[in-house]
Amino acid sequence: MKILTISALMMSLVAAPAFAQEVEFGDDSGDWSNDNECDDPRFEGPGMTQTPLLFDDVNRDASDCATAFYAGEISQIGVGPDGTIDFGDDSSEWANDGECDDLRFVGEAMTDTPLLAGDIMRDATDCRMGYEVEMLFLR
Repeated sequence: MKILTISALMMSLVAAPAFAQEVEFGDDSGDWSNDNECDDPRFEGPGMTQTPLLFDDVNRDASDCATAFYAGEISQIGVGPDGTIDFGDDSSEWANDGECDDLRFVGEAMTDTPLLAGDIMRDATDCRMGYEVEMLFLR
C-alpha cells in the first residue's frame, strides 16, 4: 500500500505552468485573416506575413496564426516553450515611464497611447512590474 505524503499530495494539486500552446488566438475578424499568413504582431517566424504588422491585427487572425503555430512555423515573441516570458530590455523611447507599452500585454498597467509593434520586448521594467503585481496579462 502506497502512502502519500503531505508534500506529494500538495505537489499533485499545484497547477501546471501555462505553456505557449495555451495561446488565445482570438477570431478571424481582421482584414487579412484566412490568407495563410499570420498577421498578429505577437508572433514571429516563417509563417508570418511579410507586410508591416499592425496593432489592429492582434487577436484578429486566429485561423492563420493557430495553423502556423501548431505547425511550428511561428512562436509567440518572447515566450519560451515552458511559458516563461522574456520581457526584453528598456530600449523603447517610452521605457521606465510607469506604463507598459508592449502590445503583447493587456491590463490596468498599460499605456493609454497607441501601441506600436516596434515596442514589443522594449519596455521590460514597466511591463515586468505590472505583470508581477497582476495588473498585466499576456494577450
